[in-house]
Amino acid sequence: MRTTTVLFDLDGTLLPMDQERFVRAYFGLLGRKMAPLGYAPERLLKVIVDGIQAMVQNDGAATNEDVFLNAFCAAFGERAREDMPHFEAFYRNEFQQVKDACGFDPRAAQTVRTLRAMGLRVALATNPLFPRVATHSRIRWAGLEPEDFELVTTYESSRFCKPNLRYYEEILDQLQVQPGECLMVGNDADEDMVAERLGMRVFLLTDCLINRHEQDISRWPRGSFDALLAYVQEAAAQE
Repeated sequence: MRTTTVLFDLDGTLLPMDQERFVRAYFGLLGRKMAPLGYAPERLLKVIVDGIQAMVQNDGAATNEDVFLNAFCAAFGERAREDMPHFEAFYRNEFQQVKDACGFDPRAAQTVRTLRAMGLRVALATNPLFPRVATHSRIRWAGLEPEDFELVTTYESSRFCKPNLRYYEEILDQLQVQPGECLMVGNDADEDMVAERLGMRVFLLTDCLINRHEQDISRWPRGSFDALLAYVQEAAAQE
């Protein structure tokens, strides 16, 4: 089946990053922002981590946003819902400093635009643990715009998370494509390469490789953006 659609992960793929450095910068700024409102930084971090786990375990009965807010308010009380505008203001302002904890590779944007020029559909399949405002910011840090993608997964619009195969099935439904038409590109051997189980082609971007379980990555096409582009162009020539 001819490849019509390329799905890209964001963190560590289009946006180079050291996850630990990113998380330290992110939670450090968030803790300082919310402490004056009564959110002790250490407890806030724990509750957010618990909320992330709740989203990862989401069974699809609600959006990830609702699952997270329910967990968050279970810990801090319903007044926390009234504080959500403060969190959104954080993502629009202080969160922008986290860009300094990330890298930048101009080949990321170049590759996306080259694929679009080839007539391929491009979607952003980033784990939907963040609100839209934060995801759009990280897209821009990578040198791209949200409009460069036909679909961007965020916690407002998604009901599953990686590595749940239903996350990928939800994307397929929204794009109205078959698995065999898709190529999933990501840096995580577990969360991104799992799309292969649905019948998608996969490409492991190794610049910021995550391989928690020391999988044998030799079975997947892999390499840098240059290798990815060569892989797609060769496949297109054969199709």
